[in-house]
This record gives sequence, structure tokens and C-alpha cells, in this order.
Amino acid sequence: MLTLTQRLPANPNAIVSHTLSLTAEERTRSNYRFQTEAGQVLLLRLPRGMVLRDRDLLQSENGILVRVIAKPEPVLTVTAKNPLELLRAAYHLGNRHIALEITPTYLRLSADSVLQAMLEHLGLEVTAEIMPFEPEMGAYGHH
Repeated sequence: MLTLTQRLPANPNAIVSHTLSLTAEERTRSNYRFQTEAGQVLLLRLPRGMVLRDRDLLQSENGILVRVIAKPEPVLTVTAKNPLELLRAAYHLGNRHIALEITPTYLRLSADSVLQAMLEHLGLEVTAEIMPFEPEMGAYGHH
């Protein structure tokens, strides 16, 4: 079993031995046992509170590198006719402490039928998709 103890920043030129496809929630775990799609068992032992991002590298105690990939998962993508409507949606979702990916043109959150109905009631366009999800880390989040 390979034990991963260090996070390194993304490096597209790094030579990796494995890739590990993880959901947004799985990328918040610091002490967990994962299995790659190829069947390799990986043990994650990172400092508590560390959040992994798409393309981050994990290094084992003996220098082996593993690339983290944001796994596509069920999400809702929210778009609006104008920026103010999108800002209103972000406000209402923030009041509910929802993990949220924020861009200039859309918001993305984990699939939830109650939140979808609320957003549609506010007049926003909501599309259910299977996509990688990269929520904001929060005001106090850091690597």
C-alpha cells in the first residue's frame, strides 16, 4: 500500500505513477484509504484541513507522485440573464452554507432538488449535469 503524505502544487510536466479521481467531498479528506481505477490502494495521510484541488500532486514517503483529478459528479449549474440575478442566487445559497463553485458566468453546486426548485423559483436557469466540481475553499481555507 502506498502512503501519500505531502501535497505538491499542480505541475503538468511531473511524471506520475498513478492518478486518483476524487469528488469534491473526497478531496477534503486528509486521512483516508482510496483505490485508483487501476486497483492500486493508496493511503492518504495529510495535515488536517487540507483541501486538494484538481491537478494537485500527492507524494509518497518514498517520492512516488500521484496526480489528483476532479472526478465528474452530479451537479447543478446555475446561469442567469444578468449578473445581479447570479449574485442574488449566490447570496441565497451562501445563507444555506452550500459548497459553491463561483465563476463570472455560472454557479455550480452539488445536485439537490430542493435547492434546484428554490433557484428556479428565483427565475434562474438550472441545468443538471455530471461535471467536475471545484467549490470555493471558504474565507479561511488554505493549503
